[in-house]
Amino acid sequence: MTAEPTQDAAGAAETSVSPEDRIQSLEAELEQLRAQALLDRADIENQRKRLERDVRNACRFANKQLLGDLLPVFDSLEAALANAPAEDPLRDGVVLTLRELTRVCENNGLVEVAPSPGDAFDPDRHQAMSAVETDAVAPGTVFQTFQKGYVLNDQLLRPALVAVAKHD
Repeated sequence: MTAEPTQDAAGAAETSVSPEDRIQSLEAELEQLRAQALLDRADIENQRKRLERDVRNACRFANKQLLGDLLPVFDSLEAALANAPAEDPLRDGVVLTLRELTRVCENNGLVEVAPSPGDAFDPDRHQAMSAVETDAVAPGTVFQTFQKGYVLNDQLLRPALVAVAKHD
């Protein structure tokens, strides 16, 4: 007999909540679960996009250290060419080596920054080593380039070292 009153109490509790209230409660819970599922899906999508961007950047700049280490090789080969006599038999080999090195590096996203006299001074790509009083070029422009700079995939690897023109 004790089991029967327990069932009656449970039945009374169930009947105190109307079916409409129970449906509304379940629908509200379902909406919360749908909203949470959408948030979770958006978080996963954002995480996937972030990971793709990180991988893409890692690929673009994977050679940054190597290409940066090759910049003194460019400088040395260009200095050798500037100082080698025209009749030197090794000159042609240095020219071919520099040309091939330049081609390989350009194929990997390396771009030379070599401003000419009269080019506008760009503080994002040039480093002013000195200011020279001259009338040869307009003030605020490059007067002389001491060392070429380089950009890797739109990111400055080394600024060009320049002298900037000024007037009295």
